[in-house]
Amino acid sequence: MSGEVLIIAAVAVISLLAIIMAVATLFRKAGPHEALIVYGLRGTRIVKGKGTLIVPMIESYRQLSLQLMSFDVAPQQDVYTRQGVAVTVEAVAQIKVKSDPVSIQTAAEQFLTKSDQAREGLIRLVMEGHLRGIIGQLSVEQIVKEPEMVGDRMRATCAEDLSKMGLEVISFTIREVRDQNEYITNMGRPDIARIRRDADVAAAEAERDTTIKRAEAMREAAIARARADQERVLAEAISMAAQAEAERDLEIKRAQYNELVKRQQAQADKAYEIQANMMKQQVVLEEVKIRQVEKEGEVRVQEAEILRHEKELIATVLKSVEVERQRIEMLAEASRRKMTIEAEGSAAATRLQGEADAEITLKKGKAEAEAMNVRAEAYQEWNQAAVVDKLITGLPEMVRAMAAPLANIDKITIVSTGDGHSTGMSKVTGDMTQIAAQIPVLFETLSGMKMSDLLGNIKSIKSNGSSGPTDGRAS
Repeated sequence: MSGEVLIIAAVAVISLLAIIMAVATLFRKAGPHEALIVYGLRGTRIVKGKGTLIVPMIESYRQLSLQLMSFDVAPQQDVYTRQGVAVTVEAVAQIKVKSDPVSIQTAAEQFLTKSDQAREGLIRLVMEGHLRGIIGQLSVEQIVKEPEMVGDRMRATCAEDLSKMGLEVISFTIREVRDQNEYITNMGRPDIARIRRDADVAAAEAERDTTIKRAEAMREAAIARARADQERVLAEAISMAAQAEAERDLEIKRAQYNELVKRQQAQADKAYEIQANMMKQQVVLEEVKIRQVEKEGEVRVQEAEILRHEKELIATVLKSVEVERQRIEMLAEASRRKMTIEAEGSAAATRLQGEADAEITLKKGKAEAEAMNVRAEAYQEWNQAAVVDKLITGLPEMVRAMAAPLANIDKITIVSTGDGHSTGMSKVTGDMTQIAAQIPVLFETLSGMKMSDLLGNIKSIKSNGSSGPTDGRAS
């Protein structure tokens, strides 16, 4: 089955190729330089610049050239002008078939069966006849001097006749005009003689004018030369005087310039020395300023480090003191509340035993309450004393911590301004003493208690030392 399909396909392809080849064989194309005159069963038609299909045995075609035809138009016999002078004229004509379908059809009817030579012979006969008629209306001078006019007349005269043949004249040019009687040669002799005469007269006049002009020029040249000599002598004298004055002025100006140069050189040398000294002083001053700025920067760094350690130390010590104070107060408050609760419990137990023991129990409770209050007050006094003791015992550590930054400094550069205050190392130790003196003030600010009151309480406790322990033992 597949084999039959392949055979059918191959036959179809071959048939299609055969049809295409047959159509290509029957197809005719007309170039832009020609026209196809197709005639047959469908009548006559003109194909120009395209193609058409020629059906064999029904239609046929011929080619008609549309190219430009160039040939000579030269009558064999002499042509007589209006003056009766026999001349021989040779011209060149450019003719072609018009491009419109009517002209192509007309040219096909006239020339399609004729050869190129026969066609050119017919056209030449028409052109020569019109040329004879035009030459007979003109003079020899017109023919020779105005060949373009002859060509224009030929194109205008032949246009109608050639149009009837489907042709048009592109150009018509007179190439040569001659005669056997030397008319054309002698035609220019009067003009030549006149021209020669005029040329001789003009030459003579020109020679005369030239001689006169030459004499006048020589006289004017002599006068000008004499005047120029006088002016030259005068100019030389003036120039020599001016040159002498210029040399004198030059010497004066040179002397003035040398004096000015020497003066400016001396001033420049002196200014250079002054400027050099000023620059040296400026350099020394800048070096001093740089060293001063460096020292001030080092001092500020040291002061900042001391201040930072001071703040850390103060914060650490005061924080520990505050914590210790709060702890002691909490312990005292807890003891006081415990004893109060125990007293209240004992009083309640005593009241439950009966009314008989009420008074004894009440007195005992009062005694215990008084003892408890005394102990609470003692605790409070001893709390302040402990705080003061803690602060006093902590002062060496605070001072040691403040001095720690100085221990880490390898070198200290002290800049003294000498303003009357403490200077040198005493300034550093004085600053440390002032910092240490500010510790009690910081403690009073943070704790709300004055150091004078704490120390006063300690003194009163020491003066009443006998009663304190007795009360403690009674309690």
